[in-house]
Amino acid sequence: MFDRAWKRHVVVGGAALVLAVAAMPAGVAAKSPTPSHTLSPNTRFYVPAPDKGAVAQIVDLTRHHDLKDANLVAQMIGTPQAVWLNGGTPAEVQKDVARTVRLANARGTVPVLVSYNIPYRDCGQYSQGGALSAADYAAWIDGFAKGIGSGKAVVILEPDSLGLIPGTSNCTVNGPENTPADRFGELNAAVDRLEKQPNVLVYLDATHNDWQNVGDASSRLVTAGVQRAQGFYLNVSNFQYSANLSFYGTWISDCIAYATALNPGDFGGCPNQYWNGGPATSWAGTGMSPYQVWSNQAYSGNADDLTWNTVGIDSRWASMLGTTVPTTQFVIDSSRNGLGPWNPVAAGYADKATGQDWCNPPARGVGMRPSARTGVALLDAYLWIKVPGESDGQCTRGTAGPGDPARGGITDPAAGAWFPQMSLELVQNANPAFVLPKHLRK
Repeated sequence: MFDRAWKRHVVVGGAALVLAVAAMPAGVAAKSPTPSHTLSPNTRFYVPAPDKGAVAQIVDLTRHHDLKDANLVAQMIGTPQAVWLNGGTPAEVQKDVARTVRLANARGTVPVLVSYNIPYRDCGQYSQGGALSAADYAAWIDGFAKGIGSGKAVVILEPDSLGLIPGTSNCTVNGPENTPADRFGELNAAVDRLEKQPNVLVYLDATHNDWQNVGDASSRLVTAGVQRAQGFYLNVSNFQYSANLSFYGTWISDCIAYATALNPGDFGGCPNQYWNGGPATSWAGTGMSPYQVWSNQAYSGNADDLTWNTVGIDSRWASMLGTTVPTTQFVIDSSRNGLGPWNPVAAGYADKATGQDWCNPPARGVGMRPSARTGVALLDAYLWIKVPGESDGQCTRGTAGPGDPARGGITDPAAGAWFPQMSLELVQNANPAFVLPKHLRK
């Protein structure tokens, strides 16, 4: 199982991406979800077998009489979370998916399956790999889809695939089929193949609120086929606040409606989180801070309030959309965002890139438990997509390494390996907190 770690903040994708988008077919009209393409608020999600490292940690904690932390880790691994499929032959992935779907559905639960095998995966970084060609990937996805069969499943299609696109400014790779058009073609084909299964819900990558702006994320989603899928996902393996992601996801859905139904192609005209002025603020505006929890409140006239206040951008969207109702749905990865993102600049690093804010940041906590009862119109579910407790990779934060200066110089485990120190932080800082049995409460 591999881990996904978002690498850096990117706002625009470059001329190569613009040309690729222009070359793709016009967006297909949005699909009206059928009863089989919904998540009931009462949906129960699947709990897979735990990481062996987690089991070993529980045994070790118990041996050292730390029953409280052992219980907390046990609660974390007993929480529904995703199953990652990252390689193998088409026959092998079909077998693995079929087994997972069979086990999950037999328990009356819905599995969350992550397909993670697209060519040039992770742009050759910590979780590099993937299929060797578009044809190989299509065959692999076909096996994946056959494995689902008629069972019900949520599919998280290729984390980072629309954040790190080959042939753009933040993803230069050598080899065949390494252009934006290749990536969009692969994703469109995957959406169409997976959506042939009667009970699958496919979500595409929209990064998170501290990465792509609303217009860029929306344009990429439409070009990748989001209107023929269930929707998009946010925050995989990252730490952004759920409240902020809820606003961001809603604005992306607004932008998709605006730039496909009202003013086709005008994704650049979509209001975004990097300037939030609007009628409700008399067009005063600023960039939204990822380190504060966003809220929609009456504007007080204080410019500092706008770093967390969405009232301006919300009022702008209301005036632009009129009676048009956005319909594109989304899910949020809340597996590690209970305390929001780590600020490496406040910790003494020069910038986010040097501090590697995405890579095993200290003192984080797990967030909202997986649930399809969200209270937000377009938000289908909170999910644990990233497996909490598994490492993002060996983080050196601008040093020669191999030690991690944010963690006292220890060498972090390789990507996907169990990280006991971080695991304890995540459970001890859980928000909402885990409830301990009475005999362990002190």
